[in-house]
Amino acid sequence: MSTAPRFRKVQTFETDYAPTTITQYVSERTGMQVIVADRKGPKINGYFTLATEIFDDSGAPHTLEHLVFMGSKNYQYKGLLDKLAGRAYSGTNAWTAVDHTAYTLETAGWDGFAQILPVYLEHVILPTLTDDACVTEVHHIDGEGNDAGVVYSEMQAIQYSSQELMDLRARRLLYPENVGFRYETGGMMDALRVLTPDRIREFHKAMYQPQNLAVIIVGEANHENLLEILDKFEVSIKDDIPPPNPNFKRPFVDSPQPPPLKETVVETVEFPEEDESTGEIVVAFFGPSCVDQLQATALNILLTYLCGSSVSVIENTIVEKEELASSVSFWWDTRPNSVIWFQPTGVATEKLAFVEERLISLLKEVVSKPLDMEYMKECISRELRQIKYHAEGSEQFYSSNIITDYLFGKRDGSTLRELQTLGEYDVLASWEEQQWRDFLKKWISDAPHVSILGKPSMELAKKLKKTEKERLAKRREELGEEGLKALKEKVEKAKQNNEKPIPPEVLDQWPVPDTSSIHFIESLTARSGKARCLGTTDNSTQKIIDAAPQGAKPLFIQFEDVPTNFVHLTLHVGTSATPNRLKPLLPLFADNFFNSPVMRNGKRMEFEDVVKQLEKDTISYHLSSASRIGDNEGMALQFQVDLDKYTTMISWLRTLMFDIVFDPVRLKAAVVKALADIPEAKRDGRVMSREVDQSIHLLPESYSVAKRTLVKAVYYRRLKKLLEKEPETVVSWFEELRRSLFTFENLRVLVTAHVEKLPNPIAAWDSFTEIPDLDTSKDLLPVVRPHQMLSDEGKAPGSFGSVIIPMTTLDSSFSVSTASGIKSYSDPRLPAYLVALSYLETTEGPLWNAVRGNGLAYGVHFSRESDSGYIQFHVYRSPDASKAIEASRNMVAKIASGEEPLDKHLVEGAISGLVLAVADEQATMTAAAQQNFVSNVIRGQEPGWNKKLLARIREVTGDQIREALREIVLPVFEPGKSNVVVTCAPIMEENMVKNLEAIGYKTQVQPLTHFYDDYGLKADEDEEEEEEEEEDEDDDHHHHHGCGSECESECGSECDSDEDMSD
Repeated sequence: MSTAPRFRKVQTFETDYAPTTITQYVSERTGMQVIVADRKGPKINGYFTLATEIFDDSGAPHTLEHLVFMGSKNYQYKGLLDKLAGRAYSGTNAWTAVDHTAYTLETAGWDGFAQILPVYLEHVILPTLTDDACVTEVHHIDGEGNDAGVVYSEMQAIQYSSQELMDLRARRLLYPENVGFRYETGGMMDALRVLTPDRIREFHKAMYQPQNLAVIIVGEANHENLLEILDKFEVSIKDDIPPPNPNFKRPFVDSPQPPPLKETVVETVEFPEEDESTGEIVVAFFGPSCVDQLQATALNILLTYLCGSSVSVIENTIVEKEELASSVSFWWDTRPNSVIWFQPTGVATEKLAFVEERLISLLKEVVSKPLDMEYMKECISRELRQIKYHAEGSEQFYSSNIITDYLFGKRDGSTLRELQTLGEYDVLASWEEQQWRDFLKKWISDAPHVSILGKPSMELAKKLKKTEKERLAKRREELGEEGLKALKEKVEKAKQNNEKPIPPEVLDQWPVPDTSSIHFIESLTARSGKARCLGTTDNSTQKIIDAAPQGAKPLFIQFEDVPTNFVHLTLHVGTSATPNRLKPLLPLFADNFFNSPVMRNGKRMEFEDVVKQLEKDTISYHLSSASRIGDNEGMALQFQVDLDKYTTMISWLRTLMFDIVFDPVRLKAAVVKALADIPEAKRDGRVMSREVDQSIHLLPESYSVAKRTLVKAVYYRRLKKLLEKEPETVVSWFEELRRSLFTFENLRVLVTAHVEKLPNPIAAWDSFTEIPDLDTSKDLLPVVRPHQMLSDEGKAPGSFGSVIIPMTTLDSSFSVSTASGIKSYSDPRLPAYLVALSYLETTEGPLWNAVRGNGLAYGVHFSRESDSGYIQFHVYRSPDASKAIEASRNMVAKIASGEEPLDKHLVEGAISGLVLAVADEQATMTAAAQQNFVSNVIRGQEPGWNKKLLARIREVTGDQIREALREIVLPVFEPGKSNVVVTCAPIMEENMVKNLEAIGYKTQVQPLTHFYDDYGLKADEDEEEEEEEEEDEDDDHHHHHGCGSECESECGSECDSDEDMSD
């Protein structure tokens, strides 16, 4: 490096609550900031963040988030960045918020990160921004006269959702026109239709300058190498960017600030929805500045106090006692004038105004009565424990705090420095009741607010559809055949220009990085009790466990030893011994598990006290499906506690598992909540297509099948009636359920901790195992593997054919195709199969180009539990799922036959993607520990299995990939060997039937209700009539093609449709 350092070190400090060092640099040349949070682990996460402010709804900020990936000055190829990243154990992504745009790079190992960094930054600062890219990525009119384009379609899917309509109206009321927070930075459809490439370039020029860019890195970074790379990068761009502007105005900070609200405004906003029974509410207050650490932390604690759990006053009153909403969520936007939001969901439409008033009167009540200072102190210490826990386990803790500081903090680093300690908690612990009361009054109870009542409207749904139809018809008429033809050619030409193939020699300039810079976290395994059957390893941890006092009963315990400051407990509970007729109760059981009274020392302890005490003794607790630990058929009970609460936690387990009191009042509250959430789940095309697929291919004994919404819809309605008539019957069912779960032969324990610091690791469990119910003479029940739950159709798919389910809430289609797949992790074809799927799915790879590139779907992917016995292909948000299936099949067939040769760079990318996935599973100490448990205990793999698999993956040949495609993957597209479930807009039904028949599938059209299952819980005769009426309402739109309202259905991320019960 040249003698004068280009980067000045502003500061470096260690956080005193987690092993992380934060260093801040600033470029003397351009003003670019570099902030590194060093922490150990295999993954490096980069967030290249720009403060972006705009005063319109054009969506220019959002369009850049897509256009940046289309090529840059020296790398003028679409997809080059992703292909490069794909080979360097990396993934790229980006998001647009109202106040910033962040480009992310996550990599396993520094070498890969260092290789991609300069190329990525050039894409951000010097993108090509061609007219052609704007055509395909932003908006165009296709040859049929429809609006299309990646950004346009993304916004089209959410613009009329209740959430978007309500949020936007609230912002219009909170902010005047000269404040950027007022606008939809994603872009409104009418504005996107007229947005020009020049306007986008202008916005880029104004905001995308090094002096408005922070390079934020979390992970093990090589500082010297980093500064060298950035130095070279700055030299390479200096002639293409304007010199730093000494009068540069910082977005939002140097802009006009919003005036305080003068008065309260309550408005009703209608959203398109066919089910008019429930609506939503949002209430917004202005809050303190996010840069004022003390005020911001006080706000966090106050919101937890008001709304953070089932015992906090708002949740307890509005959800639990008065049953006015299914939940009340809260959050606050970190801004110079923060915004505090409360959101009651699942509110009966006729009660919207009443519930909004009730919430406000409740907030005033709280401030008029004495505050529960003991609970407030609990909230402070709990919040503090959770911060420490997140700082140890999640890199997002640092990235989000650093991003906020870059956007709004002081440029001299003084506000960033406040991350060093958590001193503000000590200050707040000394606040008197009056200080809290004043704070609550100032920002919430006495402050004016903006409330939006979201009201569902069938009328609006019809009107929107009609207007859109008319607009498109008028346009087609104006354009005429010639005009449409010209537009089609324009799009084709733009696509051709965008998709210039990347010459192999361009990619070959970058070698595939070595994996030696990926520092995997090692967790040492030790076993006691029945766990010893799996074998023990001769290591220091096992020696500690062998030397410790042994337990009275040989409980199955696996210890994982990592240098964490906490104890992480997972108790795996199988459901194979649970009677089938009770399995639909499991989600309610989970929801009530921590929210029920218990017997303690012979006295009944009410649920509020249970929750308060649990919050005092733990960092978090959870009971949900064990899918998070690799078992869809079990349940996982999880606790995180401080080291000194190890024995306390064990005694809680005993109390909750064996001394719980099933209280009809609590059970009813859980059923009412669950019923309120059903309409929303039934509107989701993705979730419904999966639920129908499960009911065809899995046995009813399967937990995944029993907890479907389509089971709850009937079972819970009847259960609610039964609870009113014969509460004791229902209580006895829950008792029976509990006894079937908590038996000695059904429990496997994982304890992750710094084992040498653990007091009495094994014998501490004696207080738990002394329960007479735990009979140790029985052998452990085997962990059920997914292929054991296949129905006859699931074992040999193909005879069912296809089913099309029209849903009025959809305006696109979703599908799941299922065929037979690999049953065992020891299948010799597994490495080739994993590489083949990874190859097909690579970003900018064959399926991406065949499907997303041609606008046939927002996405397609395979699901790949490698011992499930099936392979599945999912189409996500498609204008016609059958076409997406067809295009994918043709693509896979070409590669499998060798007609389309394998691209060696993509194969390298596929292998590298699998390495990144392994690093992902082991990104933190606790994740690495959990992965050992999943591998040995749940999946029965030998130690070091992942490493061996990675070695075998590197040896996979082209012929093996093609063979895996022919033998395992292609059948998922073949009629007779696969079944297909499609959910779609009613208007698409006829076409879908026709297309699937043409491909060769048997077809049937069914309503969702056809896949209901009551698990033997029958209704009385008078109830049956009522239910039939309700179900007719569900189905009456069924055969009127294309007249039902298809309101926007917003996509969620991949989630487990389980009732997750957590703190």
